[in-house]
Amino acid sequence: MNYSRNDLINAEATFNQMRNAIYHLARFMVKNNVSDVQERLRRMGRNIGRTFINYWKPTDLVSTSNVKDVITTIYKKIVNSTVSIEINKEDKIFIVRDYKCPLCKYKYEDINISGCEILISLVAEFINLINKESNDPLALFLEPLRVKESKAYGHNVCMLEFRYKLGG
Repeated sequence: MNYSRNDLINAEATFNQMRNAIYHLARFMVKNNVSDVQERLRRMGRNIGRTFINYWKPTDLVSTSNVKDVITTIYKKIVNSTVSIEINKEDKIFIVRDYKCPLCKYKYEDINISGCEILISLVAEFINLINKESNDPLALFLEPLRVKESKAYGHNVCMLEFRYKLGG
């Protein structure tokens, strides 16, 4: 059966295969002395964001007033996960906590990479593309900083940090 990208976006599927594929790919890259595994996973996330936005967009503008709802909606729609979001306005940082990250369900002893590397860049790219054409001074742009904690590293939660700036 052939599925279009739109069909796939609207389908519900488990993430077991996706998670397994990510870690098999990461192992393959490490085994073959690829030095930039983290950047390659982030590039994959950016590419997913660039494709996904052609089929679904949760809003026409992301600002500080709706960013929590937008990120929550993106996580729910794309990876079927629920997150909590904290804003550090002083340092202009968002902290996203995901207790049931489908890409980082287990700690892997043989690999030191997190599936969240894909999500951190996917979310940032998605939001940046929503606001790309906006001249609104409240438009928000994200830079993925780091995966601070991950279930793949043995933590109880996946914690992603984004720096934000307002633009327009």
